[in-house]
Amino acid sequence: MGKQKEGNASDQLPPGGEKATTQYIPLEDPFYGPAGAFTPVSPRPLRPELLHLRGISARNIQEHYKLYLGYVQKTNEIRNLLRTADRSTANATYSPLRALKVEESYATNGVKLHEMFFDSLGGPGGRPGGVIYEAIERNFGSYQFWETDFKSSGLAVRGWVTLAYDIDDHSLHNYSLDAHNVGVITRMWPVLALDVYEHAYYLDYGTDRKAYIEAFFQNINWSFVTMCYQAATGTLPCNTFGGA
Repeated sequence: MGKQKEGNASDQLPPGGEKATTQYIPLEDPFYGPAGAFTPVSPRPLRPELLHLRGISARNIQEHYKLYLGYVQKTNEIRNLLRTADRSTANATYSPLRALKVEESYATNGVKLHEMFFDSLGGPGGRPGGVIYEAIERNFGSYQFWETDFKSSGLAVRGWVTLAYDIDDHSLHNYSLDAHNVGVITRMWPVLALDVYEHAYYLDYGTDRKAYIEAFFQNINWSFVTMCYQAATGTLPCNTFGGA
């Protein structure tokens, strides 16, 4: 394997790391390997069918995908910097470590939410069937109420709406995020994600977010949503960004 140059690595390894004897750290070191805390994120390919959606143009999707790639890049930059960040100056008002940790949550969630969003698209839309429909009816009283609430949440929030399974109360909820790292609910498992940042629709709809949300519903990949719901409830593994 090649080697990666790191400045002051011997003094700034994460807690639990062994003191380095050289300024060079092998790429296979335990904090950077396949199971390491700072392992780089690999971008996932854009599925070709997402370039043929109803009401959402190929150009919009392509530009949106470029933004996703930017979040992947920044996540990797932050993870690399965190490996050697100075822990001795940590401070809650400002410190380099604080800045990295705050933006780590923004960039990393930016990756994960966009992967969920792209996987949520590419299907026939309309009403689902099977277990996900039954769960929505059971948890929201009716499918129509859920749909109205989800769409309205998309108009009320600034960043994201997710249909998510709460592993504590074993119910589906519509949760909203004003930013990638603002509004995240602990111990919830997203099964459907809608991006309502302006970049998600401005090329096609200008300021008409409502029309964009309607287009989103025409393309929901309910097979993927069902797969993730079954994963959340322990009946099926969920592999994101690969469609279903």
